[in-house]
Amino acid sequence: MFDLDKTVLVVVDVQERLWAAMYEKESLRDNTVRIVKGAKILGVPIVWTEQNPKGLGSTLPEVAELLADSEPVTKLSFSCCGEAEFMKKLEALNRRQILLAGMESHVCVYQTVADLRNKGYEVQVVADAVSSRTPENKAVGLERSREVGATITSTETALFELLKVAEGDRFKQMLKIVK
Repeated sequence: MFDLDKTVLVVVDVQERLWAAMYEKESLRDNTVRIVKGAKILGVPIVWTEQNPKGLGSTLPEVAELLADSEPVTKLSFSCCGEAEFMKKLEALNRRQILLAGMESHVCVYQTVADLRNKGYEVQVVADAVSSRTPENKAVGLERSREVGATITSTETALFELLKVAEGDRFKQMLKIVK
């Protein structure tokens, strides 16, 4: 189980032009917003990336506005770990559990998962907050991630796993997000 003081949320390339071609794109957007809002309520740090923003555009406004207190890591490598700035930000947090959301599940998400696992991180892929252009590629990405040792989770499962108890102000805020 993941713990609040050990977890980082990584949001990979949820960009406008790429998002427009995604399978079940509205669900992807809505669950990405939910996982980001939940992470903020719980105080989980967030590292986010943009793949070649000149070509793929900026992060979706609904997500970017929630992340306005930080800057995305710009990348050209498919794996986030291929960018020194990403690794610097991640290592500075000194946390070894990664919740991962984003696009595309069979390319950037999967390659990031593989590299993170090779570096000794525990990884949970948020299945309802990742996608690809086709359902087949989304499934391949999730399966390949599982094969390299990631756990597959969902937005609600991850948030309530981190929350641990059904009481208090954070629980009440979380209920508003998931409903």
